[in-house]
Formats: sequence, structure tokens, C-alpha cells
Amino acid sequence: MERTILHCDLNGFYASVELRDRPDLWDKPVAVCGDPESRHGIILAKNEAAKRFQVKTAETIWQARKKCPGLILLPAHHEEYRRVSRRINAIYERYTDLVEPFGIDESWLDITGSMHLFGGDARDIADELRAVVRREERLTISVGVSFNKVFAKLGSDMKKPDATTVITRADVPAKVWPLPVTDLLFVGRAADKVLLEYGVRTIGDLAAFGREGLVRLLGKQGGQLYDYAAGLEHSPVTRAGESPPPKSVGNGITFRRNLLGWEDIHTGVALLSDSVAMRLRKYALKCSTVQVTIRDPNFRDICRQKRLGSPSYVSRDISRAAMALIREAWNPKVPIRALTITGQNLVPEGEVTEQLDLFRTDTTPQRQRRERLEHTVDGIRSKYGKASILPAATVGEDIDHPPGHAGSIPPPGGSRGRDRH
Repeated sequence: MERTILHCDLNGFYASVELRDRPDLWDKPVAVCGDPESRHGIILAKNEAAKRFQVKTAETIWQARKKCPGLILLPAHHEEYRRVSRRINAIYERYTDLVEPFGIDESWLDITGSMHLFGGDARDIADELRAVVRREERLTISVGVSFNKVFAKLGSDMKKPDATTVITRADVPAKVWPLPVTDLLFVGRAADKVLLEYGVRTIGDLAAFGREGLVRLLGKQGGQLYDYAAGLEHSPVTRAGESPPPKSVGNGITFRRNLLGWEDIHTGVALLSDSVAMRLRKYALKCSTVQVTIRDPNFRDICRQKRLGSPSYVSRDISRAAMALIREAWNPKVPIRALTITGQNLVPEGEVTEQLDLFRTDTTPQRQRRERLEHTVDGIRSKYGKASILPAATVGEDIDHPPGHAGSIPPPGGSRGRDRH
């Protein structure tokens, strides 16, 4: 049976929450940012008035003020945004039990099985949702309605703010395929650059390119993007807390200051490895491969991978592999702007089997002791907070900590924790 999926996107969420009780600012250009006092801080959200000045999310404050000298900057209140997000999702759950949050301000709803309870017309239900959110929370949402998640999200992006857009199968050639390929979910700058070299500029070009050609060009991602463009994506909407285990777990930081020299780099790697290992243990998963992505101050990236001797969720194993990759690929005299460490090729901890290796210096009992130690650290952090224990290499260092660690100061570009599904 054809599914009916809604994608609900809160319009300018952070800014809209901040302005609910500030009618004096409704018609003025306003942006929410990480640190209003820093010209290197970034824009987290903006209202419609700021959009008219071409102010963009994730650009620096000085870039935004160059476009809009009168831009009013407000600090972020993340706990309030989380509370509001939970209330909004509770509204969605009145219409279906299949609600899948996608970040703090977006959610997919599968109303296939509940439409008949509300009149049976998807557009009417989407319009009703918009009205309820506006009335109860004084916020607006844009809603995309389609037969899969990807096109539902595309629909919610088409008209903003406070609009409903329906994309049926018959609409795809006229509504979807003429759009720029970068409008499609997960087509980033790197993929766009490669596709452009082959004349792929629109979503229709991508669909016409064919699956085999895209797989040769982009690997597994190419096949996924073909399915998205051709309308063949069928992933289910999963309830919050019922998501499948992640396929990779990563953490990245854009640092307050550039890292320079091995000591700095090791400190950054220790922080990130500790965070990645802690989240792997939370999922009861071990990674078989460690990937490191390094960005220099000119925003050039390099990416390297290393397979571990055996799957692990111990921070020291991840840190050693990451440092080995960096030492092979990087000149320590060149500054590092950002680092990302990702654990890949994940396996459940109960399914890990090892072959006896006479050349390994660490024995199975030694590794088990380290694992028990880090599980103990997790327990202490759970009881007393993540700031209660930090990697020794980071003590006293003026380097950003990943989210949830002591001393975490939102840096330019923010810090990112990712669990990829």
C-alpha cells in the first residue's frame, strides 16, 4: 500500500522560540548565535527579516553583520529548545504513533494507518497540524507530504514559512526533477563537485544517470542517491528510541584555536577518542575501523582510515589508531582547524571473536581490564556528570571539549557528535 509520510519542519526554530515573547523584534532582522560577543561565532538561526538580507545559518557573525549591519544578535537557550521540541513531538503523536525526530526541529510522521481517523486527506491533516502548532506553541511549521521520507522532506523545504506542499508520484517529473541536485537529502559539497564534472546539475539528471554509473562514481553512496532521486527510497519511519543501531559513531570539533604540533594534536585526539569510545560503549558496539578527517584553516580536508587489530570500544585503542593515521598523513607544523574521529564497521560487543596473535603485545586479560575500567568511568560519569572524569592528556589544556565534557565552549562552527544510521 502507498504510504503517506509527512515531514514537519519548524521554521527558524531557535529564532522563533526567542521571539515569541519579543513582539518589539518581530519585524527586525534577528539571529541566534553561539557567542554574540565573538565576531568568529556562527549564526545558528535567523528570522524571516534576516533572511531578506541573505543572512545564512552557519556563517560567521562578522559575515552576517557585513550583509546586515543592523542585525540583532540573541544568545541561544538550548534547554528551552529541547523542551519545546518535546512538546511539538507530543502534538505530532496525537495523529500517529510513528514519529521519528530528525534533529531538534524536524520530524517525520507516518500517517498511513491513522489518516482515516482524521478525515483521510493528508493535506488537510498537514494543515491542521500547522494550525495546532501555531495555536498551542505560537510557532510555525512547514509540512511536506509524500510517499517516502526523502520527498516529504523535499516538500517541506519548498515553501517556507508556514506552508504545506504535496508531492505525489505523478508530481515527481515536474516538481522534483528540475530542482538543483543539492536540494536532495545528503548531497553535500563533495558529492556535488564530483557530479558537476559529469554534467549532473538537477535531481532529474541524477535519476537519469543510472544506478550502476553512480555506484562506480560515488560507491555505495551513489546507489543511495540514485534511489532518492528516482523515488525508490522506502526506509520506515521509526519511533523515537526504536532506531536501528548506528552504522558509525563519530565526533568532530572545530577548535577555538588551531592545533599546532604533536602535543596539541594528541590532546584533541584524546578528547575525541574518549567521546567516541564512550558512545560506542553506550550502544554496546565495537568499531573495527577508525577514520580521521583533518581540516586545515583554508577548509581543505583529508580523510584517512585504519583497521584495528581487533574490534574495540576502548579510547586508547581508538586514540592510538587516530594518531598513527595523523602522523602518516600530516605535517605537525601545519595548523589543524578541525578534527573528526569516527568508529566504523561496527559489531555488537557480544559477537566479537578474536584469533590468537603471537605478535600482539596486549593480552586478552589486559584488554578486558581496560574495558572494565572504562565501563567504570562511564558509571561515574553517569552518576556525577560527564565532567567528573576527563582524559589525562586534556587536563589544563586550552582546547574545546566535546559536548557534555567540562569546559565545553561552543567554538566557531560548533562541535558535532554523530551517530550515523
